[in-house]
Amino acid sequence: MGETRLSFKRYEKKYLLSAERCALLMERLRPRIEPDEYFRSTVCSLYYDTPDCRLIRHSIEGPVYKEKLRLRSYGVPGPEDPVFVELKKKYKGVVYKRRVTAPARQAALWLSGGGEPPEDGQMEREIDWFLRQNAPAPRAFIACERTAWRAREDPELRITFDENLRWRETELDLCAGSTGEPLTAPGEVLMELKLPQAAPLWLARMLSDEGLFPTSFSKYGTAYKNHILQELFEVTQHA
Repeated sequence: MGETRLSFKRYEKKYLLSAERCALLMERLRPRIEPDEYFRSTVCSLYYDTPDCRLIRHSIEGPVYKEKLRLRSYGVPGPEDPVFVELKKKYKGVVYKRRVTAPARQAALWLSGGGEPPEDGQMEREIDWFLRQNAPAPRAFIACERTAWRAREDPELRITFDENLRWRETELDLCAGSTGEPLTAPGEVLMELKLPQAAPLWLARMLSDEGLFPTSFSKYGTAYKNHILQELFEVTQHA
């Protein structure tokens, strides 16, 4: 097993597929791809935001620069199991992800302002600066079942398939299980390309042949637009 990467710079392209279209695409992809190091996992993410959801509101406006903070685990962790604190930035279409590992309990305390970061490094200082600027709190939990692949000829090119996307806004703790309400239509699959540069010609042709085009899809953004925004509107109306 290789060393865990803590810093990424890449392009990300997302596609929403039906189960049928996903199966057809996989038939063509299989000769070109192989299972990733973390092939199958339950991806659990806890998204942080301000009380008025300022961060996600800014993000869905499509700005040149945006950033978000989340806690992520692969599987449901125990309090002392390692999780990732991730600060994800996007500038002019390029995604920069910085992450720090810490035990789940310590990570949650740090982000709530009640604890210290695991180390005093550059990444920790970037996250501390974000916390001081925004004072965020847990806003939404999102989970999915992920299958991850990489290109045989270029392991930096990864393709992930997320199924059974679900969310909740209660029990905002990674250790509280992975249950939630559906976030996408039954059977819908979110495919994501994680590219170090432009897609190789073979992949671009394959997607074109299948009539597949990228879509703008944010898991937290979808939860906000389809659920949280309505609740905020109702609260405002009754205030």
